[in-house]
Amino acid sequence: MLDARAQFPGSSLADLYDPLSMPPELHKAHQKLDAAVDKAYEASGGKKSYKSDAERVAFLFELYQKITSLLPVKPVKAKRIPRSKAA
Repeated sequence: MLDARAQFPGSSLADLYDPLSMPPELHKAHQKLDAAVDKAYEASGGKKSYKSDAERVAFLFELYQKITSLLPVKPVKAKRIPRSKAA
């Protein structure tokens, strides 16, 4: 990640992480990191891959809760929040 960012000296994080202009090298570095994280999570009982960063973070918090809690914890299913219709 840091090596990919270093290729663009003088660029701010805002510039590098603009969804419309993110450098392909940085995007590939993030994909590689996500794959490594997914593999580590899979070894801890997680899925093989995640649909989104939010789903990945939700598993991390669930794992953290299991590790730090004295009581068994049931997995929490995410609730879908319906989008409100614009009037």
